[in-house]
Amino acid sequence: MRNMNRRAMRAAVGTRVDGASSVVRTFAGRCRVGPPAAILAWAALSWTGAVMAAASAGPPADGQPVHETAAERASRVPLWPGDGLAPGDHALALPQRTIERSAEPSLPDRYVDHVSQPYLVVQRPARPNGAALLVIPGGGYQRIVLDKEGTALRPDFVERGGLTLFVLRYRLPGEGHAEGADAPLVDAQRALRLIRANARQWGIDPHRVGVMGFSAGGHVAASLGTRYAETVHAPHDAIDRVDARPDFQLLIYPVIDMTGAAAHAGSRKQLLGEQPDAGRAQRYSPQYHVDARTPPTFLLHAQDDTVVPVANSLLFYDALRAAGVPAEMHLFPRGGHGFGIRGTHGLTVAAWPQLALDWIDAQATQKQDTP
Repeated sequence: MRNMNRRAMRAAVGTRVDGASSVVRTFAGRCRVGPPAAILAWAALSWTGAVMAAASAGPPADGQPVHETAAERASRVPLWPGDGLAPGDHALALPQRTIERSAEPSLPDRYVDHVSQPYLVVQRPARPNGAALLVIPGGGYQRIVLDKEGTALRPDFVERGGLTLFVLRYRLPGEGHAEGADAPLVDAQRALRLIRANARQWGIDPHRVGVMGFSAGGHVAASLGTRYAETVHAPHDAIDRVDARPDFQLLIYPVIDMTGAAAHAGSRKQLLGEQPDAGRAQRYSPQYHVDARTPPTFLLHAQDDTVVPVANSLLFYDALRAAGVPAEMHLFPRGGHGFGIRGTHGLTVAAWPQLALDWIDAQATQKQDTP
């Protein structure tokens, strides 16, 4: 069992509601707690020109142009061969840019936007346990955050947990891509298939490939978990015929609903426009697409989240329970929105990485016990 503050965990108090295949816990106590060359050679992305072009346009109001680290550039895996563009798509007029919003070098807070050529950045453990996570950070469908819901995961999930992380830089739906609102899902499907197709080269069990999404990235992850079999682009190669269903999914303060009062207005606007009709809004609300084949799900939310209301997780949990999908939901009284790993100091929600790791381990055990 992994090291954790057991005394603190025993001090946690709350409620647990068990169903035949589901569990909900609310805590009120105190708890603390180089990719294969064959793939990397597949295609090369020109980052220098993109950074220089973005810088020439002048710095944005919320930060300074930077570029990904040398380690990140060396760990890139393009989703698509050749020029890196998705089939039928085109390069955006604006070059990809990375913006640093933090003035503290030890706590970077970067984001990326204007992604034309989607790709993965791989974080590999020294002692891999065979499981992999496709990580989809949030950003309100306006940007993709790189650190709070990306690099900050490394100590817990990679170094301690032994998981191989594939962090997705996906195309944003409001930037004019050919697939429109489906562009993020196209990238998520392709990423999951690419990971699974090359699992042996990465030292990964192809049946232990999950997805973890945060905020708007949680909407992408939930869409992947409910629409994995939907054809959202014509097959391009053999990889596009690989199963895109995640073996499990973790949704962290996710955007789910696009239809009612729980909807995150900013994400909905970027995804669907100012006033989507009811049918379109329902099509892009994952709770309406849950069925018995939806992957086992881990849900995490803070009850005081005023950006993406906790009702989003509750709606999805109710749909999972109705469909008989194994689900575990953790609700914490405090944490707000976007806490990731860093924003949990002194809060009971700081226990969430260990809870997630234990749950991921349990999925492998349960699969082995299934006749």
